Amino acid sequence: MQTLANMSAFPTQDFQVDTGQGSISARRWTPSASQAARSPIVLFHDSLGSVELWRDFPERLARATGRTVIAYDRLGFGRSDPFPGSLPVSFIHDEAQATFRAMRDHLGLETFIAFGHSVGGCMAVATAARYPDHCKGLITESAQAFVEERTLEGIRQAQRAFAEPGQVDRLKRYHGDKAPWVLGAWIDTWLSPTFADWRLDEDLRGVQCPLLALHGDNDEYGSVVHPQRIAELVAGPATRQVFAGCGHVPHREMGDAVLAAIAGWLDANQATLDGRP
Repeated sequence: MQTLANMSAFPTQDFQVDTGQGSISARRWTPSASQAARSPIVLFHDSLGSVELWRDFPERLARATGRTVIAYDRLGFGRSDPFPGSLPVSFIHDEAQATFRAMRDHLGLETFIAFGHSVGGCMAVATAARYPDHCKGLITESAQAFVEERTLEGIRQAQRAFAEPGQVDRLKRYHGDKAPWVLGAWIDTWLSPTFADWRLDEDLRGVQCPLLALHGDNDEYGSVVHPQRIAELVAGPATRQVFAGCGHVPHREMGDAVLAAIAGWLDANQATLDGRP
């Protein structure tokens, strides 16, 4: 059952979704009932992320765009149930095929806009390719299109940092006892030789909707080659924006600029984004 979590002028709703493998925790920000018919934005978080780690961005995004925003903790993350076992190499496709499908069915989403940060951007691409008649727009932020040495070196540096005493406790604030699994799922998967040949190409070629690819030119987990490749391979119309002097989290580092870019892109593509399948 959905319960009202915030009785302010900007209501949010927290709810649970059964995926068949466990329950996931989700939250919805709705700016006004009069705009409920517009395609909502669904957020896919990064490798260490959660609903709470988006901080105030979902509310700011909803206010800036006038659209409902939905975010959820993937299985094994945040307030969702633990993931059953180790993360498979197919986890990006699995998210689109299983967890997101459960979310979509639960909410009865006829149309939606997929927005993903980092590996969440890869999941948003896979979701857009799997639901071409229903995904009306795609936004990637700091997404990777392949396994780049710059990405791996960034992860190795993070691995050394998290080995310091007390560093994993930072993750426990958001993931509880699941924090070691969350960290291992990120590091072990990306550094595994079995993941070295992973590429997003096939999914990108299946994207039919308009794309906005956002990236920082100082992203420690991926060069600007990634948004270029993403924009070049999608079948739908593509817009690419690189933020100067920005790292891996543009929505936190340059929030106003990111919101302005998204709002402008949404306005330019409004007819397509709010069409029906």
